Amino acid sequence: MLTSESLTALRATLEAERDQLRRQTEGRPDEADFDENFADSGQVAAEQGESRTLASTLTERLDDVERALAKMDEGTYGTCEISGEPIPLARLEAVPTARVCIEHA
Repeated sequence: MLTSESLTALRATLEAERDQLRRQTEGRPDEADFDENFADSGQVAAEQGESRTLASTLTERLDDVERALAKMDEGTYGTCEISGEPIPLARLEAVPTARVCIEHA
Protein backbone atom coordinates (compact mmCIF):
# COMPACT_ATOMS: atom_id res chain seq x y z
CA MET A 1 0.00 0.00 0.00
CA LEU A 2 1.22 3.46 -0.85
CA THR A 3 1.64 5.80 2.07
CA SER A 4 2.05 9.54 1.69
CA GLU A 5 5.73 9.11 2.58
CA SER A 6 6.33 6.44 -0.05
CA LEU A 7 4.40 8.47 -2.63
CA THR A 8 6.51 11.54 -1.81
CA ALA A 9 9.72 9.53 -2.18
CA LEU A 10 8.57 8.03 -5.49
CA ARG A 11 7.57 11.48 -6.78
CA ALA A 12 11.02 12.83 -5.90
CA THR A 13 12.66 9.93 -7.74
CA LEU A 14 10.50 10.47 -10.81
CA GLU A 15 11.03 14.24 -10.83
CA ALA A 16 14.81 13.80 -10.58
CA GLU A 17 14.73 11.30 -13.43
CA ARG A 18 12.52 13.62 -15.50
CA ASP A 19 14.98 16.49 -15.02
CA GLN A 20 17.92 14.30 -15.98
CA LEU A 21 16.14 12.96 -19.07
CA ARG A 22 15.18 16.47 -20.16
CA ARG A 23 18.82 17.56 -19.91
CA GLN A 24 19.91 14.53 -21.92
CA THR A 25 17.31 15.01 -24.66
CA GLU A 26 18.10 18.71 -24.97
CA GLY A 27 21.80 18.00 -25.42
CA ARG A 28 21.45 15.41 -28.21
CA PRO A 29 22.93 16.31 -31.60
CA ASP A 30 20.54 16.60 -34.51
CA GLU A 31 21.09 15.53 -38.10
CA ALA A 32 22.73 18.86 -39.00
CA ASP A 33 25.47 18.24 -36.43
CA PHE A 34 26.96 15.40 -38.48
CA ASP A 35 29.52 16.17 -41.20
CA GLU A 36 28.08 14.69 -44.39
CA ASN A 37 31.39 15.37 -46.19
CA PHE A 38 33.37 13.25 -43.78
CA ALA A 39 35.46 10.68 -45.67
CA ASP A 40 33.85 7.73 -43.92
CA SER A 41 30.19 8.17 -44.80
CA GLY A 42 29.44 4.74 -43.34
CA GLN A 43 30.64 5.94 -39.96
CA VAL A 44 28.48 9.06 -40.24
CA ALA A 45 25.43 6.95 -41.09
CA ALA A 46 26.14 4.61 -38.17
CA GLU A 47 26.53 7.53 -35.77
CA GLN A 48 23.31 9.10 -37.03
CA GLY A 49 21.45 5.82 -36.52
CA GLU A 50 22.89 5.41 -33.05
CA SER A 51 21.96 8.98 -32.17
CA ARG A 52 18.38 8.52 -33.41
CA THR A 53 18.02 5.29 -31.43
CA LEU A 54 19.31 6.89 -28.25
CA ALA A 55 17.09 9.94 -28.71
CA SER A 56 14.07 7.70 -29.22
CA THR A 57 14.88 5.69 -26.10
CA LEU A 58 15.34 8.84 -24.01
CA THR A 59 12.08 10.31 -25.33
CA GLU A 60 10.15 7.11 -24.56
CA ARG A 61 11.61 7.00 -21.05
CA LEU A 62 10.72 10.67 -20.50
CA ASP A 63 7.16 9.98 -21.68
CA ASP A 64 6.90 7.10 -19.17
CA VAL A 65 8.13 9.31 -16.32
CA GLU A 66 5.78 12.15 -17.23
CA ARG A 67 2.87 9.68 -17.48
CA ALA A 68 3.66 8.37 -13.98
CA LEU A 69 3.79 11.91 -12.58
CA ALA A 70 0.47 12.74 -14.26
CA LYS A 71 -1.07 9.62 -12.71
CA MET A 72 0.15 10.82 -9.31
CA ASP A 73 -1.58 14.13 -9.90
CA GLU A 74 -4.78 12.31 -10.97
CA GLY A 75 -4.65 9.98 -7.98
CA THR A 76 -4.39 6.83 -10.11
CA TYR A 77 -0.68 6.12 -9.62
CA GLY A 78 0.13 2.66 -8.34
CA THR A 79 -2.94 0.99 -9.82
CA CYS A 80 -2.55 -1.78 -12.41
CA GLU A 81 -3.96 -0.55 -15.72
CA ILE A 82 -5.23 -4.06 -16.51
CA SER A 83 -6.66 -5.41 -13.27
CA GLY A 84 -7.28 -2.18 -11.38
CA GLU A 85 -5.55 -3.73 -8.36
CA PRO A 86 -2.81 -1.90 -6.42
CA ILE A 87 0.73 -2.40 -7.68
CA PRO A 88 2.93 -3.57 -4.77
CA LEU A 89 5.23 -0.91 -3.33
CA ALA A 90 8.30 -3.08 -3.94
CA ARG A 91 7.54 -3.08 -7.69
CA LEU A 92 7.01 0.67 -7.74
CA GLU A 93 10.26 1.22 -5.87
CA ALA A 94 12.07 -0.96 -8.42
CA VAL A 95 10.23 0.47 -11.43
CA PRO A 96 8.57 3.79 -10.50
CA THR A 97 7.05 4.06 -13.98
CA ALA A 98 5.32 0.66 -13.73
CA ARG A 99 1.84 0.74 -15.25
CA VAL A 100 0.89 -2.83 -14.44
CA CYS A 101 1.49 -5.33 -11.67
CA ILE A 102 4.03 -8.15 -12.09
CA GLU A 103 1.25 -10.57 -13.01
CA HIS A 104 0.36 -8.47 -16.05
CA ALA A 105 3.89 -7.38 -17.00
